[in-house]
Amino acid sequence: MSEITLLELEKRYGETTAVEDVSVEITDGELLCLLGPSGSGKSTTLRMIAGLETPTSGTIRIGGEDVTDHPAYDRNTSTVFQDWALFPHKSVLENVAFGLKMRGVPKEQRHERAEEMLERVQMSGYGDHDPTNLSGGQKQRVALARSLAVNPDVLLLDEPLSNLDKRLREDMQIELREIHEDLEETFVHVTHDQDEAFTLADRIGIMNEGELIQVGDPDEIYENPKNRFIEGFLGDTNFVEGTVSSVGPDIVTVETALGAELTIPTNGDHEVTEGTELELSLRPEILSIDLLASDGDAAGDTGGAERERSMLADGSALNAVTGTIDNVLYRGSTVRYSVSVGDSSVFVERTDTTEETLSAGDEIRIEWNGDDVLAFRTDGTRVEL
Repeated sequence: MSEITLLELEKRYGETTAVEDVSVEITDGELLCLLGPSGSGKSTTLRMIAGLETPTSGTIRIGGEDVTDHPAYDRNTSTVFQDWALFPHKSVLENVAFGLKMRGVPKEQRHERAEEMLERVQMSGYGDHDPTNLSGGQKQRVALARSLAVNPDVLLLDEPLSNLDKRLREDMQIELREIHEDLEETFVHVTHDQDEAFTLADRIGIMNEGELIQVGDPDEIYENPKNRFIEGFLGDTNFVEGTVSSVGPDIVTVETALGAELTIPTNGDHEVTEGTELELSLRPEILSIDLLASDGDAAGDTGGAERERSMLADGSALNAVTGTIDNVLYRGSTVRYSVSVGDSSVFVERTDTTEETLSAGDEIRIEWNGDDVLAFRTDGTRVEL
């Protein structure tokens, strides 16, 4: 096991900056996922840790040793690549044992170690197989076994699951997590897949445009995104533009294009004033949707106003708007409704598909608790209310 320290790491290619001022400490035995869109600098950062790229500036320490200028072969790291990089002219066993052969390990010992690693990744009995005849998932397991065989201090994974189909990718995520928990080695895993990062990671580092924007536990990243980019990147949400119309000791009111003033509870230590322009994030999971009855309440709801007063008395703020369903998208485990509200539109999802399905043209009521709304300035920075 070994910790990794990156300090003010930068990589430039001519006039292009691929990685800028990346600093992070990765602890012994931790699985850190670097998550971001294509071109965000995550793979370049990984390659610098591996010694496959030389930093333009900054420092890399592994196990307390400065390895910034050390070549890849002089670092006890191992890398699993996106394309697996198996040798087609070697058997599966020879592929797994190759790194040990390069380190001078005797044949009997390296084959014993290779068989052990194949068993760990559920590939026992495949040692004599031609790797070109394996499925994508099997090739990925062989590549992982080869990297683990050399007993690295740090295992680096560069989008290793991106070429697999959805079901197999999900299965491999669980297997990778179990292998990490079993070995307790330091893993750095690069991915653009949010679900993959949340499944695997002890901590997630969000990257964009070469910068490491936020590092934290998965729940911290999701519940408290640092800026609008992270909020939008981590999953579908409704961004609603608005302007603060009043600021009270307990409630901030925002005028929006939804045709209603939205209320957000505040502890009084807010960062906004009247006239502040905001973007509010209304995540689909915080929204409830019901058919609108003739009296303006949701169908079957005889106490909407009373419930609203109760919630406000408890220090929370019930928000409600009405709208018209434009279209319905059935997704198997969920149903997504696109709804016209005022001069804007939002989408709402139901996970219980056994409920009565609403239809295009239905008038509906959408409710949510103002406590669950996240607010961002127009420059994308997070606003605390």
